[in-house]
Amino acid sequence: MKILVITITLSTFLISCGLSEKNATKIKEPAKNNHILLFFDKTQSVDISKAFVKNKYEGALKNIIDKNINTVGDILEIYYIHENTAKSKCMSMVTRTEKETTEGLNVTDLEASETNYKMSIGKERKMILTMAIQKMSEKNTGTSNLETNVSASVPVLSAALGATKNVMAYYFSDMIESVKAGRDFHKMAPNSHDQAQEWATKDVESKKLFNLSNATITMILPFEPTSSSKENNPNVTDYWKVYFEALGIKQVSEI
Repeated sequence: MKILVITITLSTFLISCGLSEKNATKIKEPAKNNHILLFFDKTQSVDISKAFVKNKYEGALKNIIDKNINTVGDILEIYYIHENTAKSKCMSMVTRTEKETTEGLNVTDLEASETNYKMSIGKERKMILTMAIQKMSEKNTGTSNLETNVSASVPVLSAALGATKNVMAYYFSDMIESVKAGRDFHKMAPNSHDQAQEWATKDVESKKLFNLSNATITMILPFEPTSSSKENNPNVTDYWKVYFEALGIKQVSEI
């Protein structure tokens, strides 16, 4: 698998302050950077060439990038969901456009600063979107497309978490777990919410050492609104909501 890694060196600011305790309370905490994890399903059950899926996924990608790529240090990484999800990183990018402080600027300088920022961040967003769409569109013709190991993404999420980052994971997948030595929803999917809850509670036990409480998860499903419940089984998404919530995630949504 070809891995694209773009690393941009960021400046590190070391600030030493000899302030009194009274004045120290006035220091503003630095804003957290965004760390975006995109998981693209590269198995046989998701066909990105279908017009509905292509349009939905490309539109979702643009919204994610426009919303979360904002300033220097924001990170976007892409992993492929297949047999070896945890080791399938294929792209990593770090934003280099800095949104400068505008405090104290006059109207002319403020307008110039905003214009420069919008032009620079717009170029970066466009470049990232183009490269992300290329990675999403790539075909997986290897044998790794025979298994769908969604649960293997948990260690990836855990490794990304940190006190200085907002971690957001987006799954471009049907979320049909299918592992030879584990859960296989192709052979047997949960047939009720209660069963989904029971299975998820049992399966998550092996991942309980991971605490993902500072992450958010969005499942972007490839199903058309007219899809039957057999194709778009709501109990499958219920399974993952219970699974991820058991790992501390407070926001699990689907689109």
